[in-house]
Amino acid sequence: MMKVKVLFLSSLLLLSGCSMNNTTKGGLIGGGGGAALGGIIGAMAGKGKGAAIGAAIGTAVGAGAGVLIGNRMDKAKKAAEAIESAQAEVLQDAQGVSYVKVTFDSGILFNTGSSALSTTAKNDLTKFATTVLGENQDMDVAIVGHTDNQGWKNSTAEQSRQKNQELSQQRAQAVNNFLTAALLQAGKSNKQIQSTTGMGEDSPVADNNTAEGRQQNRRVEIYLIPSKQMVETYNAQATN
Repeated sequence: MMKVKVLFLSSLLLLSGCSMNNTTKGGLIGGGGGAALGGIIGAMAGKGKGAAIGAAIGTAVGAGAGVLIGNRMDKAKKAAEAIESAQAEVLQDAQGVSYVKVTFDSGILFNTGSSALSTTAKNDLTKFATTVLGENQDMDVAIVGHTDNQGWKNSTAEQSRQKNQELSQQRAQAVNNFLTAALLQAGKSNKQIQSTTGMGEDSPVADNNTAEGRQQNRRVEIYLIPSKQMVETYNAQATN
């Protein structure tokens, strides 16, 4: 079944003109039940510009719907920015459809080498679940973990790379688990969380040769993507 999903999304990505690099493959594999969302996030992660959201979810995004989606994403960004440890930005996919990337510094969320969330992180993620995700349940969500490229003690370069991959996945899953519980506790659905992926050290956003750059690379990103339901609703509104 997973092979069918991967082949299907590969076709979509080719149609949208996005190359299938290693990062995209990581998103496909990590997507699980949200394979389509995981795949486009794989293309978006780091500095890349993602594949077409509409192609991945199987629904074309009209120009009018694109404006309405952009307005919603602007509001979601503002809500996320109200959380002290979060950085948010509105980005666009390969066809100009808006989505939000929210970044949390791993140093704030976790202790070094650990995937256990800190008390501060739990407070911030609770706010994020209730004020951002809970208020935008027609947005799909993908969670992506990243590390820097620093080696592990008594490990070869390849072993360190694998450990970084595992740690990034564990941290992304820890955020997923906490947000899921927070949403349910608030009486909201957790079904919008579609994909949880660990990218390891493969998608840096800064220079790993500097301490500042490595800090930026150690992060958990949460993507808010227009769902098929949202696109169809706004397409209908724009044509009326």
